[in-house]
Formats: sequence, structure tokens, C-alpha cells
Amino acid sequence: MATLAKILEADTQLSAHAREWLGQLVGDWQIVADIAFADVLLYVRSEDSYVVGAQTRPATAATLFDVDLIGEKVEHDFEESIQAVVLTGEQLATQSDDSIDTWVPVPCEGAVIAVMRVVRALVPDRVPLASHEYYAQAAALLLDMVEHGDFPIDGAPSNYRPGTPRVIDGVLFMNADGVVQYASPNAVSIFRKYGIDEPLAGNVLGELVANHIDPAMVPDETLPVVLLGKAAWLVELESRDIVITLRAIPLVREGVRMASMLLCRDVTRVRLSEREIMSKDATIKEINHRVKNNLQTVSALLRMQARRASDEQTRSALAAAQRRVEMIAIVHEQLSQTIDEVAPFDQVFGSLLRTVRDVAVTDAPVDISVEGSFGLVRAAEATALAVVLNEIISNAIEHGLHAGGKIQVRVDRRGSKLLVDVEDNGEGMHGKAPTPGISSFGSGSGSGGASLGLGTKIVRMLVASDLHGKISWGDAQPHGTIVHIEAYVHDS
Repeated sequence: MATLAKILEADTQLSAHAREWLGQLVGDWQIVADIAFADVLLYVRSEDSYVVGAQTRPATAATLFDVDLIGEKVEHDFEESIQAVVLTGEQLATQSDDSIDTWVPVPCEGAVIAVMRVVRALVPDRVPLASHEYYAQAAALLLDMVEHGDFPIDGAPSNYRPGTPRVIDGVLFMNADGVVQYASPNAVSIFRKYGIDEPLAGNVLGELVANHIDPAMVPDETLPVVLLGKAAWLVELESRDIVITLRAIPLVREGVRMASMLLCRDVTRVRLSEREIMSKDATIKEINHRVKNNLQTVSALLRMQARRASDEQTRSALAAAQRRVEMIAIVHEQLSQTIDEVAPFDQVFGSLLRTVRDVAVTDAPVDISVEGSFGLVRAAEATALAVVLNEIISNAIEHGLHAGGKIQVRVDRRGSKLLVDVEDNGEGMHGKAPTPGISSFGSGSGSGGASLGLGTKIVRMLVASDLHGKISWGDAQPHGTIVHIEAYVHDS
């Protein structure tokens, strides 16, 4: 689907600032559509013609366009109007059988870089009321601001929180002194919830709010200038019972503030939901922290018990159990730092290698190199994969590389299929590789030899059940052991 950014790529003469200006305009022009009760389209240059770069529909009236026109070339009948606006830099009004079009230049850096088309129905679908005069006046001022480069407003916040008010939520029109000229029914209801029973129209909104400020709440320091419509800013007004977002839009002409609009919205439920989510998030973080501490405690207890064990076989078994708990703790810590149920396993594997080196029973130097990337791996699969690789690499160091050596890990990720080869240049299997279908094998020296009965059971079980794959051992050339893992992991 065509987007404004993609369409603008065709105009190589457009500067980065001009592109950014158009992006800001489109990001905030819903106000224009809603206040003017009109569809709004943006025409930008594309090669030797103009195309529709962006389009928005009013939330306050019925749209005149059933389909989006983004990416389509300008109709032949409209080319003359666009060219006239680009040439003069001034607004132009035209009329068709069913609509009134206002063509507004969009200037930037001393040139017209686009044309905005405001399309109103010739026969409005709303009941004519005296209050709509204020909408018409505000719309005219907004279009003048676009024409003279005053809208979008510099300094206005660009990243709005959920609950940012819109015209349909509630709107007030105020004069240059902050006196309310008109308040929509929704706006009246919102301020009544806040406790203001006095009529809004004819009064200074800032004074009304000041008389009803909840003493238990500390108001935002920018609240006065927003309530008077002096600054294009967004604040929240809060009491014990309600939270209101307020957004002021000064309406200027030739640098002079003529009037202002104030958009308001009741966001009490939105903020309550956010607070509940924050509370739950804090609880989850605390639980994750306790789980990590508990795993580290178990690991430390196993390490202490291993040191006190008098029997070498018991000491070795406890040390192996300690490493397995440590691996689970590493994966858990990595997953607890993200809201996703996946982990960047390359980081997990890096922590795994450091831990394996720290607890290795040999003081001989072992060089471990890694080729390829694991990518993102889902939580349960990440834990299983970490334990499997821990068993394989620890076993290679302890039983195959007494005098030191090298371990090479080669990773090939193909979608959900993961191929891993762990190869060392140690003593080798000496013909004692595990037989497919048998869960343990006898004692002996070499990287696949002694003390691997339980380790092999764990590895095979995890590869088959959690990783839905298979594992095999073999002799490397000219000497050493190679373990090949074929597994299936997911990144979502």
C-alpha cells in the first residue's frame, strides 16, 4: 500500500526538512477535518504530475469518499486549481455538483511543497445551528495558518499519550482573553463531572477551573496557559473522581492570537487501566526478581554441597546439577528483561560460555569460537537449548580437553529449523558414541566418555521433547568429537 513516505521518495528535490514538515502536518490534520466537517487530501509532486499523498476523513460528518485515493494521480479537472495555488501561494475555492473545495498551499522554506484540498459537502449532513459559526471561524483560521506555515504548530508535543483529546470528545472555542464563546455538549458534560456547574459560555475557563481545583491534587504548571489558550500544549486536569486531558490550539493570524480551541476528553478509565497495568508489571518484575534470586540460591547451595562432598562421584553430580540450575537462571533473567516471550539467544549463549569457563574443572586454556547466529528463541525452547549446550560444552571441556584445546560452535538458522555443530579437537569418542535409541552409555575416557549417563539422558530428552529434533555424536577429523543437533525453535 502506498504511503506518504514512499510517495515522497519520488521527489528527489524535496529537502529532509520539507518531508518532515509534511509528516507533521499529516500527523495533526485530523483537527482540520473535524473542525471543517470535511474530507482532507494532500497532493504532492510525483515526477511530472501530482498524486494524493495522504487522506483523512472527518469524525464529525459523513465522508464524501468511499475509497482511499492515496497514490492516485490528480484528476485532469483539478490540475489547473493545483497549479494556480502553487503559482500564487494563496487559497483557492472551487465548486462541483456535490462539494465545495478549498485548495490550500502548504509552504516550507519559501516554496509551496504541496497542496491541501479541503472537501465539504455542498449540502451539509448536519442541522445548521448558530454554534456552527464558531466551527467555521476556527476552520478558516486553521486553513490560514496552514497557508502561512503556522500549522502544524512549532513546539507542540509530537508524541501524544493514549487518550489525547479529539474534536468529537469535546471542544471549546475561546476568544483571545480566554473567555469561552462556545462549548460542545460533550465538553459541558466533562467539566460538570469535574464539578463546574456554572455555564462555561461567557466565563473565563481558567477562573472557573481555578475555583474548583482539588486541593489534594497538584496541578501541572502549564495548566494556566493551556486553559487560556495561550500555548499549544497538552496537560491533564485531575481530581479524586475524574482525569481530563486538555489540549490547547492557539488560532493565529499574522502572528497575532485571534482565538483558541481547547479539546478535552475524560480519560479516567484509561488512566485507571494504565495504573493497573503498571501495578501488575511491577508485581511481575518483583516475582521475576525473586525467582532469579531463588535459582541463584539453589545454585549456591549445590556448589557448597559439592565442595563438602567427600565422594568424587557425588561431587561431580552436584557440580553438574549446579551448572544446570545456573543455565536456567541465565535464561530466566534474559526473558524477564523483555515483555516478549522470546529471547535473543546469542546473548544467552554468551552468558552460558562465560559460566562454563568459570566452573570448568580444568585449568588448561580452552578457546571457544562461534559462527552464525541463533536469532530469537521462544522461552521454553531457549531454556532447553541452553541446558543442552551447557551439557555438551561442559562435557567436552571436562572429558576431552584435559590439556586444553579448541571448541568450535557452528550455528545455521533456517526459519524455525536450527542446526548446531559443536566440535572439539580433544581425545575423541574412541568408538563409544551413544547409540541412537539408547539413553546412556558406559564409562570411558574422551569427550563422550565417563560420567555422561545422566547428562546424555537429559540432553536426548530435551532435544526430542522440547526442541522436537534429534542429536548425534561422532568423531571429528583428525581427532576430537563433533556433536550435531537438529532442532526446531520459534521466534514468536
